[in-house]
Amino acid sequence: MSRATAIAMVSGGLDSLVALALAVRDLDIRLVLYFDYGHRARESERASAMAAANFYGLEFREVNLAWLGDLSPGGMRRDGEVSALTSVDDVWIPNRNGLFISVAAAFAEAYGCGAVVCGFNREEAAEFPDNSADFVSRSTAALQLSTRNAVAVRSDTIDMDKREILRAGADAGAPLSIIWSCYHSAQRMCGRCASCLRLKAALASLADDERPVLEFES
Repeated sequence: MSRATAIAMVSGGLDSLVALALAVRDLDIRLVLYFDYGHRARESERASAMAAANFYGLEFREVNLAWLGDLSPGGMRRDGEVSALTSVDDVWIPNRNGLFISVAAAFAEAYGCGAVVCGFNREEAAEFPDNSADFVSRSTAALQLSTRNAVAVRSDTIDMDKREILRAGADAGAPLSIIWSCYHSAQRMCGRCASCLRLKAALASLADDERPVLEFES
């Protein structure tokens, strides 16, 4: 019996990697999509997303949405002034996930796939409504009208926090050491931005023998 097919959105971070690792168990992933949206972390994120695609033997494609950087907070832009990036106002990208899902759904319809896989979670949903279960369900409802094959949004991490996502990734054999969950691009994750702080808190909750090897500047 053939498996259902899907397109996966992978940013290079923890959530999307684990969502991919969970999805490949019962879906035929036809394509990994990575989005360049004019953001500071693009090079490091892209390397991680490509590594994830290579690990699972999947086709990789980068979509250029660099113009979105012009609408983004200065600290998030590739050419913007470096800042700590610790508040929602610092990092909110206008309609980013809505745009990503719409683009991924176009690929899904063209490839004959029934789903878009993405890594959202309840921890970030507390501050970012476009990470919530409600966002996933409403996006799926909209796609029933905008795609001829009624593409659905799937996020196996949607009810998890970061600690639970780490555990799920380890159980699924995901290559957690490749992730890039920092808003900056450098040799190592900064350890100070909001994304790094969330990841570090989750890592600290794990026993030493459970913790993936990840490097931070501080």
